[in-house]
Amino acid sequence: MIIPTQPNFNLVNTAEYRESYANSVQVRVSVWDFFLVFGTMQQQAENQVEVRNFQGVYLSPQQAKALASILQQNVTNYESTFGEIKLDPHVQTAGPVH
Repeated sequence: MIIPTQPNFNLVNTAEYRESYANSVQVRVSVWDFFLVFGTMQQQAENQVEVRNFQGVYLSPQQAKALASILQQNVTNYESTFGEIKLDPHVQTAGPVH
């Protein structure tokens, strides 16, 4: 059995590349793709939260599944090093699909 060799990857950041912090990610799903909208969430008042979206990224279903897998691996590694990540029970983890 012939095992194919892995290609060499060269990662290059384009002029448009930016790094940002997001504490809000919304996911919209269609038949053809997943759309991730990144933003920052700030509580304006006791009953008022504002989310400022700053970037949307479309992913193919295959790339979305690969991302979910690598994120799960990294969360597992993080928790084995630093302990369980606890989620706020008041934060809704499931929402509508658009």
